[in-house]
Amino acid sequence: MEARLKAGVWVKAHLRRCAVEGIQAVIVRHGDDTAGSVLIKLNRLDGGCMVLSPSNRGDGVRIWLRATGAGTVPESDADGYIARQVKRDPDLWVIEIEDRQGRHCLDDPVE
Repeated sequence: MEARLKAGVWVKAHLRRCAVEGIQAVIVRHGDDTAGSVLIKLNRLDGGCMVLSPSNRGDGVRIWLRATGAGTVPESDADGYIARQVKRDPDLWVIEIEDRQGRHCLDDPVE
């Protein structure tokens, strides 16, 4: 069994990584420190956003899914998706990353 980082530790590390790259990232919603899942709202600052959600492929590799579709969606659609997910999972974290180039600093594949 593989050890998992606590959600709060992962979020803080990811925020720091974004800051090092000069990318604005903030916690929009504080979830459960230990076991909460994390959504990333990637805001391109042009009216288009994308929500990334963690998952695992069948081979066990951690990936991030484009939860709102392949392209960007209006910010209101991204916010609506997040609101629905929070209703289903009250332990959920939400990080908003603002970057015109769409950088997110994730090592895992985005599919």
